[in-house]
Amino acid sequence: MQYFNNIVETIGNTPLVKLNKTVEDIPGLILGKVEYFNPGHSTKDRMALSMVNEAEKSGRLKPGGTIVECTSGNTGMGLALVAVTRGYKCIFTTTDKQAKEKVDILRAVGAEVIVCRNDLEPDHPDSYYSTAERISKETPNSIWMNQYDNLANRLGHYQSTGPEIWEQTEGKITHFVVATGTGGTISGTGRYLKEKNPNIKLWAIDTFGSTLKHYHEHGEISEEEIYPYLSEGFGEDIVPQNIDFDIIDLFEKVGDKEGALGARELAAKEGLFLGYSAGSVLVGLRQLKSHLKPTDVVVLLFHDHGSRYLAKLYNDEWMKEVGFLG
Repeated sequence: MQYFNNIVETIGNTPLVKLNKTVEDIPGLILGKVEYFNPGHSTKDRMALSMVNEAEKSGRLKPGGTIVECTSGNTGMGLALVAVTRGYKCIFTTTDKQAKEKVDILRAVGAEVIVCRNDLEPDHPDSYYSTAERISKETPNSIWMNQYDNLANRLGHYQSTGPEIWEQTEGKITHFVVATGTGGTISGTGRYLKEKNPNIKLWAIDTFGSTLKHYHEHGEISEEEIYPYLSEGFGEDIVPQNIDFDIIDLFEKVGDKEGALGARELAAKEGLFLGYSAGSVLVGLRQLKSHLKPTDVVVLLFHDHGSRYLAKLYNDEWMKEVGFLG
């Protein structure tokens, strides 16, 4: 008989899917690493499992303990799945800009979710970062996972995402493109790929309102570039320790509207029902297409599933309300 002992064992081994209609004017073979095939429907399952394994190994997470995390939704889902199978409780903080579906899903798998204001500075006592840290200090037998600075985040991608892509492309990959927030995906995957072939280019997609591109180019945070934005799941107003800026070749910014329309285009033209970051990655690739040649093999990482964005990206009324549709 063929079966898995629990849902966590199904994490990883997601497929590469060739893009066709959306990339007709882009040189090279363009492939999407479709991460919604993970059980929690996102790439964050990988790093969630890695962080829990490391916390257990180090003794920071003890039997019956509580996992506390600040999350835009997907990391929380990955942590919740691991917690369900291993007997942990979960308390998550998120922001009021996240789609309602994400909060509902987290609660469905048994997590307590606290929604914080999105317009607060990271060091404000009521921000979702600070709230998570405070809850972890107040809750006995708990641990704040802190996906931003927990290096087990990028380790998970070094151990799984990188090797998968290398094997699936038979080592022919020339470019890896991914929307970047905590930096774990691009840093862990990218480190593995560059160890195999230093000539592979790592392109990070950022959003307007985030400081990551400026920090990569100037080595400092630009307060002028930090402001609220609608894109979800990537971009930062802080500089996470997980980001290895030295191995990233360039950052490219994509607007909120362009990313949203890109996601809807992937659904309509490729049958890929994806989240906000996937649309932004597609648009970012288009903006950088002059750097490509016909022999290139480009892998785009598609983070999550479109079901997390039904009330926003795939809701015409919301799209009209924010000025993305006429």
